[in-house]
Amino acid sequence: MECTVSWTGATGARSGMGFIAETGSGHVLTMDGAPDAVKPENGGQNLAPRPMETLLAGTGGCTAYDVVLILKRGRHNVKGCSVKLTSERAETDPKVFTKIHMHFTLQGTGLPEAAVARAVELSHEKYCSASIMLGKTAEITTSFEILEA
Repeated sequence: MECTVSWTGATGARSGMGFIAETGSGHVLTMDGAPDAVKPENGGQNLAPRPMETLLAGTGGCTAYDVVLILKRGRHNVKGCSVKLTSERAETDPKVFTKIHMHFTLQGTGLPEAAVARAVELSHEKYCSASIMLGKTAEITTSFEILEA
C-alpha cells in the first residue's frame, strides 16, 4: 500500500495548509488545516477535513466494513450500517487520540443481538487494523443498536 501526500500551499492554492493525497489505488483525497487566528499564514481555510479527522473517518470505514462483512458471511440480513465515532485527544503534542467511542447502528431483518455484538467484537479485537493500531494510544469503547428494517 502506498500514498503520496503533497502540500498545495506552495502552488498558490487558496489554503496555505492544504494537502492532496494520491493513493496507490488511484484515488485523490484532499485535507486542510484549521484556520489559525493568531498566525493566519500558518493555518488552513477549513476547505476539507483535517488529517486527524481523515484518520478517524478511515477507522470508522475499516470497522464498519468488517462488521458488515462478518454479518453477511453469517448469512444475516443486514441492510444498513453506520458508525458514529467520538474522540478525545491529548492536550499537548503529540495530540494523539486518547479515547474513541464507536456507536454502531445496524439495520436489518431479524438481526440477532449476539451476532451483532460478536461482529463488533471481532472487528475491534481481530480484524480492524486501524482501530487496533489506534488502540495502542486510545481507550476504544463500542456500543450498538439494531433497527428492524
